[in-house]
Amino acid sequence: MSTLVVYVHGLWLTGNEGGILLRRLGRELNAKTRAFSYPSVRSNISDSAQALGNFLAQQPAETLHLVGHSLGGLVILKMFETGKGAQLPPGRIVFLGSPLNGSRAAQNLARLPFGKKILGKGVHEELLTHRQRRWMGERELGVIAGSVGIGLGRLVGIRGAPSDGTIFVEETRLPGISQHLVLRISHTVLPFSSVVARQTAAFLSDGNFLR
Repeated sequence: MSTLVVYVHGLWLTGNEGGILLRRLGRELNAKTRAFSYPSVRSNISDSAQALGNFLAQQPAETLHLVGHSLGGLVILKMFETGKGAQLPPGRIVFLGSPLNGSRAAQNLARLPFGKKILGKGVHEELLTHRQRRWMGERELGVIAGSVGIGLGRLVGIRGAPSDGTIFVEETRLPGISQHLVLRISHTVLPFSSVVARQTAAFLSDGNFLR
């Protein structure tokens, strides 16, 4: 059975940073891997989700797993919310440090001069206003959050609660997800960590993180 893992990157990134993670997942799952790239600043989430759906529809696979880092998780989430994921091959999803319940760092940065321009259309659409979300269970979804508070978020007031330095742990929780795992790691390091790769592979393989 052919298996494909697709990685969706976060804000200000290109997908190239996911190369190490994808190589590890390819070995662990005996799968082919691809990275989906989108203009994270210039494009809104709805357009990026539409483009992701079109991209995935062209990928030949019997099993299709998705991994989203940070804002990439919201692109995947939006794709399923709009119904674009309904016809895709079966598989599982893992989000890495995705701000599923808003982002205080983004909200604080947006208040600064040029903040909204730096963050771009996608963040403006999804993270600057409160949203009530729930995962409706189209497929099993696991979330990995970091708890090492080292990152740019500390410059805009990310203090006082467990965080990965950019996103608070509580901001990564979402009703309806299958499992939530907190690791001692920072936001930027999530795609590069061998521990994250091992945990991601475990969940994509059988729907459970290693405990």
